[in-house]
Amino acid sequence: MVLELDGQIMKCVRDQNGNHVIQKCIECVPQEKIQFIIESFFGHVVALSTHPYGCRVIQRVLEHCDDPKTQSIMMDEIRQSVCILAQDQYGNYVIQHVLQHGRQEERSDIISQLTGQIVKMSQQKYASNVVEKCLTYGTPEERQLLINEILGSTDENEPLQVMMKDQFANYVVQKVLETCDDQNRELILSRIKVHLNALKRYTYGKHIVTRVEKLVAAGGKPVFSRLSSATKCYYTFVLNHATSFRLAERRIGVPSHSS
Repeated sequence: MVLELDGQIMKCVRDQNGNHVIQKCIECVPQEKIQFIIESFFGHVVALSTHPYGCRVIQRVLEHCDDPKTQSIMMDEIRQSVCILAQDQYGNYVIQHVLQHGRQEERSDIISQLTGQIVKMSQQKYASNVVEKCLTYGTPEERQLLINEILGSTDENEPLQVMMKDQFANYVVQKVLETCDDQNRELILSRIKVHLNALKRYTYGKHIVTRVEKLVAAGGKPVFSRLSSATKCYYTFVLNHATSFRLAERRIGVPSHSS
């Protein structure tokens, strides 16, 4: 039955129903029996990764085909187009899959290619999800590099300010707070507190205020308990006032500013 697909592989992959047949072949049929299917993807991995059905098939190959040659060829093509795929509507899922399930050297290569573009990528709808995966699955050293880039090199923390007010990047900032160690969390919160009063006037900045409120509400939980007493008191005071301000805003109909 599988052999009857020979010559029709790419047509099936791009078909709404046919792609499910190809996925099942990859999942259930021994690799040596479907090598002709796998080899038909060589040289077309990026194009398939940016296709609504092809991206699913590529992920199945990465999951189920453990032949070193196949993995090497597929990953070489993916690694040559990391930034393009990360920003693509469908390609971003392939990059996220490698970050979550790939080998450490593959994750590190992807993170290395994105380093230096984290703020830009975080502001992009699809790539922002990839950056979140980098923070989740990167090594502590790689995560630190990303955090340093987000904080910026000056006391104004311009990259962080931009990201907190952005419709997509604000979620990356929240992921940083979720994944970083206690020392970095206190440092980042100390940088955020400078901008709390301004953030509550921005539609997406309010998401950051809400996240910090949750950290405060966590009270004795590890995520908040190790903050200094002064930092805790500051947040409790400012956020109580921020809440009051938002209630007053709604009552008198003050419009929110967009970033």
